[in-house]
Amino acid sequence: MVTSPLRSKSYHARSVSLPSRSHPLIPQFDEHLSRFSASSEATLSSLPSISNTLHGLENSYNCVDDLLLLPHMQQRLGQECIEKSVEEALDGYLRLLDACAATKNMFSQTKEDIKAQLSILRRRRDASDFGGYLASRRKAKKVIQNLLKDLKRIENKDILFGLVLDRDHETGATFSMLKEVEAATVSALESLLCYALGRKVLSRGSGWSLVSKLMPQKRATCQEKKTVVSEFENIDAVVHALIGDKPTKTGHSNNIKTLQIQLAELESSVQGLEEVLERLIKHLIKTRVSLLNILNH
Repeated sequence: MVTSPLRSKSYHARSVSLPSRSHPLIPQFDEHLSRFSASSEATLSSLPSISNTLHGLENSYNCVDDLLLLPHMQQRLGQECIEKSVEEALDGYLRLLDACAATKNMFSQTKEDIKAQLSILRRRRDASDFGGYLASRRKAKKVIQNLLKDLKRIENKDILFGLVLDRDHETGATFSMLKEVEAATVSALESLLCYALGRKVLSRGSGWSLVSKLMPQKRATCQEKKTVVSEFENIDAVVHALIGDKPTKTGHSNNIKTLQIQLAELESSVQGLEEVLERLIKHLIKTRVSLLNILNH
């Protein structure tokens, strides 16, 4: 039995004055992140639904990136007194970029393994050799466990709120936005990886915003007990059923057909997920470049 590294965690309210957000991009960001929160609660039922949820993060990143490109914001964030906070943000986004890229690579390999298994089934419709597929699933699960640990480390590393929230409103709000979208991305990736691992992800609570809420919230946790069965689990079940079949059994041929259909659908879903993750990686790179330019000016 695989034990998930994720555990319950609460955010603690901070005893600081929260910034009053004034630039139009800031309430837009809140609206987009609120929509993401609502969709993430309701759509953890299939890879396409999770892809759509991840896609919903793109608008939030657009708001952050547009805000970071404003000349007056670059001047404020480039001040020497908050340079350390910008460096903290850069470090967090580098770790997140690495985790996102590794997640995409893992799913890319999964897609290639699915293609290989489909090729075997098309050549030999009575095939019962699934050693390669099962080995790839075991390898993927190990990668997922390591990725979940990496995400947990990112989750536990806070940007220096105390230093920036006491400054002007837009500066504090910008750092808050950076942290919020980072936390949302981490949790979305956790949900995706738990789903691929075959674990149910519990509800996170009623909101994402660390600025408007900042109330204790329970973090996502992978649990053995689940109500949603993933595409991966369905295919695993069919494969194990086929391994137990004898070629003469009447149900064997039907199970082969079922497996081919499920593998083809999963291949398509993973392809869509790859595209979303690739766009997310580009957003993370863009955000880091903006922060680097601010430090270098």
